[in-house]
Amino acid sequence: MEHIVIIGNGISGVTTARHIRKNSNKKITIISGETKYFFSRTALMYIYMGHMKFEHTKPYENWFWEKNNITLKKGVINSVNTANKLLAFTNGETVSYDKLIIATGSKPNKFGWPGQDLEGVMGMYHKQDLEKLEKYAPNNKTCKRAVIVGGGLIGIELAEMLRSRNIPVTFLVREDSFWNGVLPAQESAMINKHIKEHHIDLRLSNNLKAIKADENGHVKSVIIEETGEEIFCDVVGLTAGVTPNIDFLKNSDIETKKGVLVNRFLETNIKDIYAIGDCAEQQKAIGQRRNIEAVWYTGRMMGETLAQTICGNKTAYNPGNWFNSAKFLDIEYQTYGWVFSEKNKKENELYFQWKHPKEYKCITISFDKDTHQFLGINTFGIRMRHEIFDKWLTEKRAIEHVLEYLADANFDPEFYKLYEPQIVAKFNKENNKKIQPKKKSWKRIFSKT
Repeated sequence: MEHIVIIGNGISGVTTARHIRKNSNKKITIISGETKYFFSRTALMYIYMGHMKFEHTKPYENWFWEKNNITLKKGVINSVNTANKLLAFTNGETVSYDKLIIATGSKPNKFGWPGQDLEGVMGMYHKQDLEKLEKYAPNNKTCKRAVIVGGGLIGIELAEMLRSRNIPVTFLVREDSFWNGVLPAQESAMINKHIKEHHIDLRLSNNLKAIKADENGHVKSVIIEETGEEIFCDVVGLTAGVTPNIDFLKNSDIETKKGVLVNRFLETNIKDIYAIGDCAEQQKAIGQRRNIEAVWYTGRMMGETLAQTICGNKTAYNPGNWFNSAKFLDIEYQTYGWVFSEKNKKENELYFQWKHPKEYKCITISFDKDTHQFLGINTFGIRMRHEIFDKWLTEKRAIEHVLEYLADANFDPEFYKLYEPQIVAKFNKENNKKIQPKKKSWKRIFSKT
C-alpha cells in the first residue's frame, strides 16, 4: 500500500490528508513537532484573551484521526534522504515514504539582533509561543511592559492580546505609518489613530537595535536604533514577518530558495516530493500574487489541489482572485482583487476613496483609468460578500457597475446602517457621473449569471 507522509499538521497538511482519505485508502502519516492534534492557529490569540480554551480550537475530536485511519506522529524531522525515501527524526528514529508532502509552515523572522534568543523573547505563531506568553506575561504585575517589533498583522494581534490584560505595550514600526507598504495612506493613517486610542505606545520610524539581558539571561530592555533610547520591558514580541520553516532541508537535494520551490502542480524538483502552504515558493508567480503566500485559505486550497494529484487526478493549483481579511483591534478589514499602497500602485490604476466623517469606516476602490475596469477594493468597518466581488472581478466589471450594485455586496446584518448612497454620491461628484445605486436584491445576489 502506498505510504503518504506529510510533515506538518497545519491547515495545509491536514486538508491534504482529509481529501486523500476521502478519495483513497492510501496509508497516511502526519508528522508534527508542535502539537499532536490539528488546531486553528488563528484562534491562539483568543485563548490568551479568555474567549476560548485550547480544546475549542481543534476542529476535530481526537478520535477522528484513528477513525479515518490517519496516523499521527509527534516528532521533529532532522533530514530527508531523497534517494532512499527516508526521513530521520532528531531522536534517531526513521520513517520511509512513497510520496512526501512538506507542509512545515513558517517561523518568525529574526535579523541577527543582539539578544534575540533571550528568555522572554518570542514570536506569536506557534502554540509554544502562547505558552511562553502565559509564562512571561500572565498579568501586568509580572510583565510591567512589553515591546513588539514589527508592524504587520501578527504584531497588531499581539498588541491586542497584551492590552486585554492591561499590560503596557510599546509598538516599534520601522515604516513612517502602520502597514503603509500594503495599505493606501488614508487607511494606514486611520489605523495609526486607532492604535493610539487603545493606549498603545506606537513608535513609527523606529527600529530595534538590540535586546539587553538582566543577570539571569532574561529580557531587561530594548535599545532603539535611531535615538539610542532604552525601553525597559519584560517581554519582547518579534513580529517582523515570517519565513518558511525549512532549515531541515539544507543538506537535501530538494531545491529551495526562500521556500521549497514548486511548480503549478506543487511538485518539487524531486519526484514524489511536494510542498504546500507557507513553506512553498512558486517558481513563477501566479499573476500578481507573491511567490510565497503565508495565508490560511491559500494553504487550504493547496491541500485540496494536491490531494487530487496524489489520488491520480493531476490538478494545477489555481487560487483565483486574491482576497484576504483581518482585524485591526476593533476594525474589520477585507480586501478583494488588488489595491496597493500609493508607492506600489501601477501607472494605469486610479483610486476612489470614501471615508466616514466620524466612524472608522472607509473603502478604497482601484480601477483602470482608461477602461474603468474594477481591479480591487479594500473595506474597513463594512462587511462585504466574497462571492459578489469574486464574480465582478472574474467578469471584469466596470467600477460604475460595482458602485451601482454595491448594496448587493454588503454583508452587514439587518438593521445596520448602509452607506452606499453616500459612497456613490461622492464618486458621482468627483467624476461627473449620475450613477443611481440599486437597492439590495436577493435575486441578484444568488443568481449564477
